Amino acid sequence: MNFQKVEFELAAGRKDQLPRGELPEIVFSGKSNVGKSSLINKLVNRKALARVSATPGKTATINFYKLPECRLVDLPGYGYARVSKSERDRWASLVEGYFAQDRNIALVIQLVDMRHKPTADDLQMVDFLLQTGRPFIVVCTKSDKLNRTENQQQTGLFDELFRSQGISWLPFSAVKGVGLEDVKQAIENAVGSAQNIETK
Repeated sequence: MNFQKVEFELAAGRKDQLPRGELPEIVFSGKSNVGKSSLINKLVNRKALARVSATPGKTATINFYKLPECRLVDLPGYGYARVSKSERDRWASLVEGYFAQDRNIALVIQLVDMRHKPTADDLQMVDFLLQTGRPFIVVCTKSDKLNRTENQQQTGLFDELFRSQGISWLPFSAVKGVGLEDVKQAIENAVGSAQNIETK
């Protein structure tokens, strides 16, 4: 897969604006400011395909990016307290509406900040993905910001939380490119599996 053959498709702020879900979709989920845009930009080798916001909670739409083989779907970040309740409710309705549709979700990439324990919202999202049987991996961002001791501690924490439940997780750094090839491989495998199912 050539990840650089990507183009912005559309931004949906309401459920009725969501495009039809024929292509396999790779969904990026995580709290505000966890580094979703940075991961997407690193993946496609573009500086500003996905806008990196300095203000958490700024992305209020589901953004779709199209590749020949699949779509990248950037969900709005959750868990930012300074957004009004009505706005948070709108986001929740939009994201729930997305998952409730009959969509070809090949893989959900659930992002958590490697420097911290996963938040209650992070764990709730992981639980939702487990309960609904969606294929997913956990990607732990900002791994370059940990020293060796912290890295070992956090690796132990995430192994205990996720690997013990059979959930795959990997460290990632948009700055140093750590984990980038692993993320690409996971996406290619998921898209390949989704295409095989379609052709059967």
